[in-house]
Amino acid sequence: MTVEESGRSKGNDAETTDKFPTGMRVLAVDDDPTCLKLLENLLLRCHYDVTTASQAIVALKMLRENKDKFDLVISDVHMPDMDGFKLLELVGLEMDLPVIMLSANGDTKAVMKGITHGACDYLLKPIRIEELKNIWQHVVRRKKFDSRYQNEGESSLKAQLPNSEGVQGPRDRSGKLNRKRKDQTEEDELDSEENLHGNEDPSTQKKPRVVWSVELQRKFVAAVNQLGVDSKSFQLIM
Repeated sequence: MTVEESGRSKGNDAETTDKFPTGMRVLAVDDDPTCLKLLENLLLRCHYDVTTASQAIVALKMLRENKDKFDLVISDVHMPDMDGFKLLELVGLEMDLPVIMLSANGDTKAVMKGITHGACDYLLKPIRIEELKNIWQHVVRRKKFDSRYQNEGESSLKAQLPNSEGVQGPRDRSGKLNRKRKDQTEEDELDSEENLHGNEDPSTQKKPRVVWSVELQRKFVAAVNQLGVDSKSFQLIM
């Protein structure tokens, strides 16, 4: 077992970051020493910062202990301790890193298995430097995807929060409060209240209180006499 670090040993991290993809941090994994050395040399010629591991288990341990120290993983598929597909699966579950599969087997099923397991690319041996010069694009795509996903998540969260006045209501596709629908709802509520008062049963409404007066008493007696009804049958209390 050998673990070897190469590439940027004395450079400044900030300077190499500004010159991306120069200094991109790659973890190369292959159990074949010859293939691993060839891969390392080609990656160095592309001006990447290269770390190598001859066992998938060792590579996984390095990734778990240094999650922020690598930008990309390139791994052989067939290895004795753990195959590349298993390594790919664990990296996908535990950390957000693009993984490139490397194999001499170009069978369609093998390639599809790598892609369906989350590999961002599947390269065939013998590897060529022209292919390695472009692998930095996978890192850029992953960062853009993560940034877009984060922005969408923040926008969705803001859309669910009340506005600056503390009023919640339906929102349109842009996330703004749907004022038109809110105003219409308020108008409907006012109309309903007016209709409620206008449709009340007259029998249930309060009637004005009548105060019995001397004048009313006189009119009542006169009406009774005119109708010919015996006034003695009425008991009036003043």
